[in-house]
Amino acid sequence: MIRKGLMACLVIAVVFPHSVFGAPKQDATPDISSKAAIVIEASTGKVLFAYRAEERNFPASTTKMMTLLTALENGNVNDIVTTSQNAANVEGSSLWLSPGEKLKLIELLYGIMLISGNDATVAVAEHISGNVDAFAYLMTQKAHAIGAVNTNFTNSSGLPDPNHYTTAHDLAIIAAHGFRNPLFAQIVSTRHMVIPWAGKNFGRDLYNENKMLWNYDGANGVKTGYTEAAGPCLVSSAKRGNVQLVAVVLDSNRMWLDSKALLDYGFSKIETLPVYKRGEIVKTVRVKDGETEYLPLAVAEDIVFPVSLDDRQNFETVIETAVKNSAPIIAGQKVGSIKLLYKGKAYGSVDLIATQSVERKSLFGKLWTSLRSVVTFVMQKIA
Repeated sequence: MIRKGLMACLVIAVVFPHSVFGAPKQDATPDISSKAAIVIEASTGKVLFAYRAEERNFPASTTKMMTLLTALENGNVNDIVTTSQNAANVEGSSLWLSPGEKLKLIELLYGIMLISGNDATVAVAEHISGNVDAFAYLMTQKAHAIGAVNTNFTNSSGLPDPNHYTTAHDLAIIAAHGFRNPLFAQIVSTRHMVIPWAGKNFGRDLYNENKMLWNYDGANGVKTGYTEAAGPCLVSSAKRGNVQLVAVVLDSNRMWLDSKALLDYGFSKIETLPVYKRGEIVKTVRVKDGETEYLPLAVAEDIVFPVSLDDRQNFETVIETAVKNSAPIIAGQKVGSIKLLYKGKAYGSVDLIATQSVERKSLFGKLWTSLRSVVTFVMQKIA
């Protein structure tokens, strides 16, 4: 490990010997039937396998990942949403909403992601933006902002439209970004949910249509899709240990098997290498006006790198702390951070926390420090 201090920043380039990994794995590329496919490591966006992943395709209901993201970022999940006649009459998969029916936004979002309710996507779009066109514009702007630049949305459901398109790679980017939002991750990994049903003495019993949640080790999302124009589509995901993968198959004759093959391949290509353990002290900083002059800082959680054999040299960490840290400081307080970089681009960060409390120095303590400085200065002049 090489450490270089740069004022308040410390760059740590972690170099791993080849012997750490052993012999390279010789896994065959996945055998898939999809028109387009990709599997990525979610935190870095690293592409582990891709097939025609940059070609334009119809996304069908995988669109709803961006519907969910846009709603979470622009709405209040506790808002009450009233279903319009327009929403209730939308074609395709349905939550069976009635005109005038009221549900919480969060309940509609579960309905969208678990059973792909097209009517719910319109109700949500109208609630947040006034109409579907305006909401779809927000969706597209958000997609472009996070790097899914080959995507354009014209509706919130994924129903066919010549100008409603994306790529396998863009869908993977959208899903990976979604996992940065804890509520997104919670919703897309939910297998079963019951939400109210107005006028009935029972609720809507929703079971997630994504069979991967039951049939693949570590599966935690994300969305199915189908139209005649798009064919069977699936954005799937799984997390094992500290590795989160996202796989996409578009127009697949065997989307479940293809998705499993992609995720299996991805996990075979990733190694998790520890950099720091939770509680490990990585830096000591000076504290202004503190009873203690120096304060050790520790990492708040484990840090590992999701490396593959050909890119371990592309990972590094950067430690950042304030130039001046003033007392009082409480044990456990965030005092800095460690940025995680892949190919020079930050993809995450971990807090640096104080390992102990530092009280503010008393008036007597300040006077004593000043006197000691004067005495030291005089003695240096005499010498």
